[in-house]
Amino acid sequence: MKWNDAPLIRKDLSTVLHHYVLALAWEFLPYLNGLETDYMSSLSARPLDGIRVVGLEQYIAGPYCTMLLADAGAEVIKIERPGVGDPRRVMPPFAEKNGHKKAAGFMAYNRNKKSLALNLRDPSGKNIFRRLCERADIVVENLRPGSMNKQGLGYTEMSRINKRLIWGIISGFGQLEGYKGPYADRPAFDIVAEAMSGIMHMVGFADKPPSWTIYGMADVYSGQIAAYGIMQALFMRERTGYGQLVDSAMFDNMVALNEAQVALYSISGQVNSRGEPKNIWPRDAYRCLDGWVAINAPDNIIWGRLADLMGKPELKNDPRSNSGPTRCQNIGFLQPILEAWFGMQKRSDVVEALNNAGVPCGPVYNTKDIFDDKRVYERGILIDVDDPEVGSHKFARTPPHLSAMPEIPAKPAPKLGQHTRELMENLLGYSSKEVTKLVDAGVVQTD
Repeated sequence: MKWNDAPLIRKDLSTVLHHYVLALAWEFLPYLNGLETDYMSSLSARPLDGIRVVGLEQYIAGPYCTMLLADAGAEVIKIERPGVGDPRRVMPPFAEKNGHKKAAGFMAYNRNKKSLALNLRDPSGKNIFRRLCERADIVVENLRPGSMNKQGLGYTEMSRINKRLIWGIISGFGQLEGYKGPYADRPAFDIVAEAMSGIMHMVGFADKPPSWTIYGMADVYSGQIAAYGIMQALFMRERTGYGQLVDSAMFDNMVALNEAQVALYSISGQVNSRGEPKNIWPRDAYRCLDGWVAINAPDNIIWGRLADLMGKPELKNDPRSNSGPTRCQNIGFLQPILEAWFGMQKRSDVVEALNNAGVPCGPVYNTKDIFDDKRVYERGILIDVDDPEVGSHKFARTPPHLSAMPEIPAKPAPKLGQHTRELMENLLGYSSKEVTKLVDAGVVQTD
């Protein structure tokens, strides 16, 4: 064989391989079709389809946690007191239409759920709850610390009847044995956690009192952390066959959120004060002709871009502004320069110019601005939830986007006891007459 025969051999070999691959494909085509069908059908499923959650929840933290799980496909059964329900049901503002009225705050955190109005103080109500726990994968609780334990309905008791049960508990200061301290039984709202975490100390201006960030931030974040812990517990349950307690404390969570200040003090002993930066500047909001713009220049490269854009290239090497710490020490000199330059710009123009120059920035939006930004809709940040009584309203979508997770229209927040009869009969096995008797006795409430 001559070397110039090699291409011919390769050509013959490629032909043989080509026919062989075609034959294999024909042989396995039925199986490949099946795999494709299975894959396509999986795209109609959500991560938590088939998972059942019982929510002992009120206000924000617990409801937000279970809403995250519900949006991911879990069946969430919200337990509420008959006649009263979640306190957020009666807190303004309200959506009103044709004589119907629903609280915006309740609608925001309770979509995709079922409501079971149940008196947990009644012996029959306790039995109903136990039967729910036997059939549940997860319980989420954010009631007053210790209240379920006092009724004999806490995690310790319920895990005996369902070893696979995962119990997520959200409180101010934590409930896991071995980590409980003197604060464990204290009631807490988000402002308490913000205050004690050091975050409130950092928010605001040096000559003003400490300020909180935004209503409900510690609640929402603690709900997210609880959901994150529950997902870990679900994954571990696949390995071990056992559930566990997931302890999400607002105090812990907000201290973790303040990690930058914790690390700063741990390493340098430095305690920062609000409105008095020590290492990075500018990181502030500036008034323009028609609004405000926030910027951040954490290093000299970005500071140089900003200086060039302002027509002040000399500021890059000026000893008063050639590093983060020196800029912090000379805010009195530099701030008027930035304020004067921003004050001559239209907000949209300066945002475009800053972005083109590579300076991180963003317009300071109010809520209306969010609704008016077309990119919000391109990202799907707001979703429509259609309520048969008060109409369609927009709410924030649960992030993140998953490429293989379908977008399924959200169901509206339930009416008090809307699903009581359905759950009692179809899930727990009570007869219609038994449910009616329990309704008459005040143990449960139907819509």
